[in-house]
Amino acid sequence: MSEKIIHIDGVGKVLFKQSKRTRHISISIKPFACAKVTVPAGVDDEIAFRFVREKKHWINKHLARMKELEAMQTKFDENSSYSTRHHKLHLRKTQRSGISVRLSKGKINVVYPNVINPDSKVLQQEIRKGIERALRLEAKQYLPAKVNELAEKFGFKFNKLTLKNIKSRWGSCSRKNNINLSIHLIRLPDHLIDYVILHELVHTVHHNHSATFWKMLNDITGGSKVLDDEFKKYRISIY
Repeated sequence: MSEKIIHIDGVGKVLFKQSKRTRHISISIKPFACAKVTVPAGVDDEIAFRFVREKKHWINKHLARMKELEAMQTKFDENSSYSTRHHKLHLRKTQRSGISVRLSKGKINVVYPNVINPDSKVLQQEIRKGIERALRLEAKQYLPAKVNELAEKFGFKFNKLTLKNIKSRWGSCSRKNNINLSIHLIRLPDHLIDYVILHELVHTVHHNHSATFWKMLNDITGGSKVLDDEFKKYRISIY
């Protein structure tokens, strides 16, 4: 088993994926996708199937939660007017088979067969992948220069910057002063992007959220409490 979808009674479709890098069977559940089970190389298929059956109540609980999130999320279609900073989403039906997603001349071009319902999970998932490709491109073009600019301006030193498709937090700073930023940060207004970057740069000095951390951040931004309150109005999820 390298990768295949199996129907498990009481759960439904489950994607099983073999990985040489994992040591334990794990389950992940995301919106617009079936449950995904990562299996260490060499583990017998039946062991993986039994593991899923034993966890079916947990899986179904989280699948139900994903259904709730899906209901709250935008369903993109040919009338959608979604745009990133420099790309506009453009959907088009065609007679061709298969779904194509390309970035070209400021557009996220999604071409899909006219036999596919625009609400289908497969199409919605591909559209989101296209949007995230645009966000990644824009983030690479903007964020590294901005981090260097703010670090130099306020006298901070960091080790390494990494941009990731993180959906749980906007940014983080490790003990080694490696800064990770979510590509979704590029969706925020410029002054809030600066605020997140400065937040992580201050962590290169104070690796906590102590009073001294907030004082330094407030002194630099001139009003971290106001910015923090404004920042809470935004969600990482674009959906």
